[in-house]
Amino acid sequence: MTVPVPAAQPERAALIQKWAARHGIDTAHRLAQAEDLADAVRREITAANTTDTYAKAWRVWERFTTTQQFPLLEGTRGALVAYVAWLLRQGQTNGTGYAPSSASTILAGTVVELRRRGATVTRDDQAEARTALEGLAVKLLKNKERRGRGKAATAQVPDLYRVVRACPDTLAGARDKALILTSFHYAARAQDPAGLLARDVTLHPRGLVVSILTGKTKHSVRDAKILYQKDPEICPVEAWKAYRERLAAEADPKWSQPDAPAFVGINRWDDVTGGLVPDSVTRAIKRISVRAGVKLAWTGHSLRIGHASTARKQGKDAIVIADQGGWARHSRSMNGYFQIEDGWEDNSTADLT
Repeated sequence: MTVPVPAAQPERAALIQKWAARHGIDTAHRLAQAEDLADAVRREITAANTTDTYAKAWRVWERFTTTQQFPLLEGTRGALVAYVAWLLRQGQTNGTGYAPSSASTILAGTVVELRRRGATVTRDDQAEARTALEGLAVKLLKNKERRGRGKAATAQVPDLYRVVRACPDTLAGARDKALILTSFHYAARAQDPAGLLARDVTLHPRGLVVSILTGKTKHSVRDAKILYQKDPEICPVEAWKAYRERLAAEADPKWSQPDAPAFVGINRWDDVTGGLVPDSVTRAIKRISVRAGVKLAWTGHSLRIGHASTARKQGKDAIVIADQGGWARHSRSMNGYFQIEDGWEDNSTADLT
């Protein structure tokens, strides 16, 4: 007897029919319901930005298979190699190629989505596509093609003064000061302040404790301690207190509750619109830096890089910096940020002649 399968899940039909033949219809239905639960749990525990990345990758794959007249659910060796070549040469909607780093992310997301839809993608085929991507990326470099934005601009202490002095005397200006100064002092990624609740930032006699949810797959909480700074003008603790006092005085009391977002969105009329998301944090950081006349506009990573390079310049231990910013203690990305300073201070050409 054939077991009815929801139209949205045709790829599961054969599996359910097999269960019915082995165990009976009732058991097949229960197993199908367990699969639905497993799907729901996966969606619940998958970070929103990861889900967005996979969805964007799948849309790119759909464009590729349509233009090349390939089957949508065939992730063969040849199709994947052709895919990465297409990504680098013409994959964007405007007909230009992606940067190799973007193509790598898209490939990974596409493979995940192909497998999720029941297509077979072997490790060997995926590895060959990745090898092709790396080889083609090298050819781009040899041809002097530089793609992508490159490294984010580094936030430096003089920039913090410019930002603070350019903030208007409004609730939004107070929010901007607190966002920039606290983010700099705990080496925030854009998603970090977006994920904070008010109760995650607590005052201490010596400063602030910011409890940040970290990890892309295995989550934990990192308690970053921020000390009072010598100059109150750019002190993140003072900026946080001023922002929260102004928020309590000028906005609906619900935005000052412990379970409210730590950093709120504010419109041009100084009305609170809700919590910030990572993209809005990134846009805010760029907007704030442009308003202050920072020479190179900041991105969502500028404050994180700025913390690492500034702390290194002042002689802070690498382990202390790693713990504050949530890096692994021998992180390659953190060591790359150190090179901004170390590349000049610890340089083999120093005093050679």
